[in-house]
Amino acid sequence: MKKHTLSALAAAGLLAGGLSVTSASAADLGGNCCADLEERIAELEATTARKGNRKVSLTISGWVAEQVTWWDDGHEDNVYVGGLGTTIGTNVKFTGQATIVPGWTAGYVLHLEADGSDSLTQDQNTPSGPGLFADTSNYVQTLQSYWFIKSESLGKVSVGLQSMVSDNAAILVDGSGSLIPANWVAFNALSFNIRDNAGGNTGATWGGAGGCIPGDCYGVPTNSVRYDSPTFAGFSVSASWGDDDVWDAGIRYAGEFAGFKLAATAVYAEATSNSVFDANWGDSEYFQAGAYLQHIGTGLFGLVNYGNIESDAFDEAEIWYFKAGIRQRWTPLGHTVLYGEYMTSDSYISNGDFEWWGLGGVQEIDNAAMSMFLKYREYSLDGNAGACALGCEDFQEVTFGALINF
Repeated sequence: MKKHTLSALAAAGLLAGGLSVTSASAADLGGNCCADLEERIAELEATTARKGNRKVSLTISGWVAEQVTWWDDGHEDNVYVGGLGTTIGTNVKFTGQATIVPGWTAGYVLHLEADGSDSLTQDQNTPSGPGLFADTSNYVQTLQSYWFIKSESLGKVSVGLQSMVSDNAAILVDGSGSLIPANWVAFNALSFNIRDNAGGNTGATWGGAGGCIPGDCYGVPTNSVRYDSPTFAGFSVSASWGDDDVWDAGIRYAGEFAGFKLAATAVYAEATSNSVFDANWGDSEYFQAGAYLQHIGTGLFGLVNYGNIESDAFDEAEIWYFKAGIRQRWTPLGHTVLYGEYMTSDSYISNGDFEWWGLGGVQEIDNAAMSMFLKYREYSLDGNAGACALGCEDFQEVTFGALINF
């Protein structure tokens, strides 16, 4: 036992000596390595979003978007630099959710927009357009702020400031990659005054030339309650109600068959004169529908949108929007989209037709999560009454821009 004990003590002594040498060596090196590690941790803490608890997830997303637009109203021309317009301008979105029990989740969305110059409010005398819904001195506004509860089998209920079913419904079926630069809203001409053939100001704007702005007549987030059903065989239904008083309901489909992609929707909405929409309309009813079809192999696509609005302010106005083109990956950068577009609408301010046509292209850059676009549009207003009693000049624009996602 003494022999074993002595051997054990000797081994322990050698081990202790080895540890002390190792510890000393580590201590000699530790100053530099630990300092580097602490510096790296501090850097990560400084660049990482923190959240208040570990039960609810946090995801930050959005994009930064800016563009350069040359415009000519038939009497004057200029070049403006600005954002893409509220609802598609520079924005950041905070989203998250947590599991209540299996199959049930609760979550939230906080969506902020920072459009430095809103293209919807730019005009001949306003090169830096103020926010459309925010205070004119403040370009940051809350687009959405709501919570939701979702069941995998029963659907989702959302409460707060959010898009109702009729907000952008028809255009959102567009899967071509050209939705941002080409849709049925006159983003870059909305507030520009229409010139008559003598160069005078008619007192009307291109945004007021059609039935609404045109196309997306109920296109603003609203304090509302919304329900979205689960998807069955590609179909889903939605309904929402907002103050004071607006309600809508719609159906959507998305799927693939025989080498084609198809997406379609139809939505009906009603609003009273006290609603958040244009009070000058009085009571109004709005129906919209959209369909998008793309051949997967060739990338050829077509889009059609239809809108019909009736109100106390005018009997009825119809809006049609068509777009066709091709989406193909011709370069390693990403998909290229080439398109042509046409819009026509009844005009109650000229007793004629409001229309535009355009051409454009989009280049996606996959490695930068970026899209660059170049487009041309020409707007015209026919008629022999009201704003166009003396004839109206056409409006032209050429726009180059880009957005980068994060």
